[in-house]
Amino acid sequence: MANENFKLPEPYRDTSRKIIHIDMDAFFSSVEERDNPSLKGKPVIIAKHPRKTGGKGIVSTANYEARKYGIHSAMSAYEAYKRCPEGIFISGNYKAYQEASLRVREVMLAYTDLVEPMSIDEAYLDVTTNRLGEVSASKLARHIQREIWEKTGLTSSAGVSYNKFLAKIASDIKKPAGLTVIPPDRAQAFIKELPVEKFPGIGPKTAAKMHGLHIYTGNDLYQLSQLDLVHHFGKAGLSYYKRARGIDHNRLKVHRDRKSVGKEHTYSQPLMTDEDVLLKLRVLAEEVQSSLERVKKQGKTIVIKIRYRSFDTITRRISLPDYVHKWDDLYRYAQELWLSYGTVDRQVRLLGLSVTNLVEIRYQTLSLF
Repeated sequence: MANENFKLPEPYRDTSRKIIHIDMDAFFSSVEERDNPSLKGKPVIIAKHPRKTGGKGIVSTANYEARKYGIHSAMSAYEAYKRCPEGIFISGNYKAYQEASLRVREVMLAYTDLVEPMSIDEAYLDVTTNRLGEVSASKLARHIQREIWEKTGLTSSAGVSYNKFLAKIASDIKKPAGLTVIPPDRAQAFIKELPVEKFPGIGPKTAAKMHGLHIYTGNDLYQLSQLDLVHHFGKAGLSYYKRARGIDHNRLKVHRDRKSVGKEHTYSQPLMTDEDVLLKLRVLAEEVQSSLERVKKQGKTIVIKIRYRSFDTITRRISLPDYVHKWDDLYRYAQELWLSYGTVDRQVRLLGLSVTNLVEIRYQTLSLF
């Protein structure tokens, strides 16, 4: 018979760290509005117009005007159109989004090396120690938000707390351009009032199961033992037990080795001559060199990607005896791959150039003698 007095050890709550979660506000649509001010005040939906795709496609994101109609990410474009026929549908300029994301990342790295990107539009920063020597994480968050605005013309929302779990929740409370701080002494009261649907990682199915067990808030979770939660939710139950107590020991993952560096462009007018293709490959080579130098990498494998007007796509690669990162080397091998495997007879719609098999760039200092 089980020992009814058996109790698992209580997990330790570390409140010594200072974590900021930065979440860009309606990122894709905000970039579109920044680059085309005539869109401001209008419902903007990042998706192909369903009338052009036969009702197919999903929404990447929508601005706050469109969200008033209940439109959200991952909704079908057709449903978004039904809710807001006057909405402005934009396929998306992913090059502009990537460039804006890089500028945002550069701002973050000016404050701390401990930055964990979670996606193109959000990241965690550990500012327990930072380049400014600032003890107030909330002041740093405001500095970062202001500098992101100055460098990109885009707003961001920030959450500040002593772990990633709480910082993530906090960044979503005051949008857009908001800042929410959850200090250790207010964390427990905050969590107890939080609906379980607001806990990161608890999706609709898990929330429905919790409701069936009369669990609606953080306080309801708090009342259950570790054994009860593990019984009902398996390994995830221990995570729910800890989070109901404001415990999250997950550290930032900042050493994610890049597998490749590359660029690709889609052309509104298909490329129909070798000269056009080679010119575009040279542009790509220059962009890839810039990206490689930014992350201090070089590689031994060159890959080109070709998508034809028919949407057939091929990739071809060449492995080199030495590491390269300069545009002229990249272009020379990309040109060789194109001339060996490509054809303009099928009209080229997209070109990509990337480098894999990466290592750190090591610059040699030459002796004068």
